[in-house]
Amino acid sequence: SGNYYNQGEIRKKELEQSCCVLGIPASDVTVIDHRDLPDNPAVEWDTHLLATLVLKHIEAKNINLVVTFDAGGVSGHANHISLYSAVRYRMVIISSLWEQLRCRVLVLESVNLLRKYISFLDVPISCLLPRDALFILTEEETEQAKRAMRCHCSQLLWFRRLYVLFSRYMVVNSLHLL
Repeated sequence: SGNYYNQGEIRKKELEQSCCVLGIPASDVTVIDHRDLPDNPAVEWDTHLLATLVLKHIEAKNINLVVTFDAGGVSGHANHISLYSAVRYRMVIISSLWEQLRCRVLVLESVNLLRKYISFLDVPISCLLPRDALFILTEEETEQAKRAMRCHCSQLLWFRRLYVLFSRYMVVNSLHLL
């Protein structure tokens, strides 16, 4: 629930507000609050447990596309990396089930620090490099993404404000099939 600073309830509301800005109804937002999956940037989550929870959600909601972090977690956040590990683990262990579910997985590419903070200047670079999917936001979509990020008031520390202003992820995202 994002309870690292004992703000779990606040962060749940902020997530719903952010999703609303993006056009995602609250009924489509699921927060998994599990005692063995603490919100902590230094804690690696149990791969098997997380993989089981993700798979149950995929099956229950009949999801056909999962977008997650890559092995770098974009920011090196252990929880982000754990999500990638869990999805990858589940795909490798029971790939036939993924095929039955017809669920594909795209992972968001982690880039080096320079590329991460050059905003729209990364678009030409991203266009030249190999990827399976590339999303380049329009100016209107970028502003919408920024509004959605600003809903997360409890997390908008100085460095995240810089992220909103300068991150290429607010403008361009390259993804690879897992």
